[in-house]
Formats: sequence, C-alpha cells, structure tokens
Amino acid sequence: MRQRLPLLMGILNVTPDSFSDGGQHDQVDAAVEHGLALVEDGADIIDVGGESTRPGSLPVTTEEELRRTIPVIRRLANQVSIPISIDTTKAEVARQALDAGASIINDISGVTFDPEMLSVCRDSTAGICLMHIKGTPTTMQQEPHYDDVVGEVCQFLSQQMTRCLDSGISCERICVDPGIGFGKTAAHNLQLLTSVENLRARLNRPLLIGHSRKSFLKKILGRPVEERVSGTIGVSIAMAERGVDILRIHDVRMVRDAMLAWHMTGPMLNSR
Repeated sequence: MRQRLPLLMGILNVTPDSFSDGGQHDQVDAAVEHGLALVEDGADIIDVGGESTRPGSLPVTTEEELRRTIPVIRRLANQVSIPISIDTTKAEVARQALDAGASIINDISGVTFDPEMLSVCRDSTAGICLMHIKGTPTTMQQEPHYDDVVGEVCQFLSQQMTRCLDSGISCERICVDPGIGFGKTAAHNLQLLTSVENLRARLNRPLLIGHSRKSFLKKILGRPVEERVSGTIGVSIAMAERGVDILRIHDVRMVRDAMLAWHMTGPMLNSR
C-alpha cells in the first residue's frame, strides 16, 4: 500500500500585511479569484484569514476582520465544493463565517484568546483546528524558551482537546497543529517537525502543519521569503512521509505536483 497524500489547505490571506502575500488579495474580487485558482491547483481546503499573525503584528478590530473575510467566504461558498476554513481567534468572526458558508474554524490560539470561542465551536458542527502558540503574534518571537518544546506543545494541545471534549465537542471534529513559527525559534521548529510522528501518536488526532515559506527556512536555506518555495516543497514531502494529515500551503500547485511525483515513486508500505 502506498503512503496516502496529506490534504492541502490553500492559504487565502485577505490582509494588507501578512508576512508573505500581504496586500495581494485584500480586495474581494482578487481574493475570490485567488480562492478559485487554489481549487483549480488542487487545494482540498481553502483557509481564509483576515488578520495578519506574522511576528510583531497587531490585532485588528472584529469589524475590520468581518469586513475583510465574510464577503469572500460567502462568494466562495457559492462557487466551490471543497470546505472553507476561517482562520480567526475571534468568536464573532467564526460565528459569522460559519453562517456565510465556512465549515472549519482554524484558531491559532487553540481557543484561548476569546472566551466565547469554545461555545461557538460547541454550538456548531464545524471542524476545529487547535493550534499551539506561545504568547501573542505581537510578542511571540521575543526570545521564546522551552525546556522541552515537543512535550510542552503536546501538553498544551492535549489540555485544549480536553476542554473541547468536556464542553461536548466530539473528538472526530478536532485536528491539532503544533504552531510552526508561533513562539518558536528555528531550532524549536525543526525539533517539532522531526517529531511529528510522536506528536500524532500521543495526541491521536489528525495533525496539521503550517510551514509554508516560514522564517526557519531562511535559517536552513539562507533565502528570502519569495525564494522559499523549494524549501517548502522539501519539508512537505518529509511531512507526508511522516504521516502528517494536512499541510497549510501557499503554493498549492507546486506542492501538489511534487506530492504526486513522490507518491508514485516513493516507498511502498505494508500497513499504516
């Protein structure tokens, strides 16, 4: 049996200031066009985000995040058949996004920033992605420290899963994300990426990895953000080999092509 391919979550940032593609899709028509292109390129999920979470970024108001995201989600939901995810930490944004047609809540705070987020998740049928972050986007890269990054990330995600389960959210609705680049040094990120099999086994939930174009690749490659696609592809294949379930990606077509080539020529497995 061949190793199965991870799902690809295509990134659709409708922001003026995201680290890699800020300002490229911050108008509704351009955002919808890019979302449709992600589907054509082979995305399995579209992840719409209206607030930059790059290191040092400041939060935007709920009203502004709604203005950026809801029209895009509503139009895409009428034109695509794949799931749409809302990338937000705000309960009201999540609520309105679900009403507009999203079916996944992708919360970088692991439902910790907004006290109402857990109830929004509970009262919906949406899939929920719980991510680990240390600090906030504004503070997270100010000398992050861990005694055991893998153990501490695993402990946090386990605690947040328990909160969800105790609130009445079924386990089947939850996936987890160790938060590559969110309050971690390059060394921390590499430790987590080389430990994904351990994380997945300990948490026993589908695992999402968001590594696309991120700064730890600069440490490895010495390349600026616009030249990190090859590095992103290399990590994507390594994650697929380790059984990661979902990859959050900017360059869907190139990653999809590399995945298919690897899939057809890579190792055969007796079981999973």
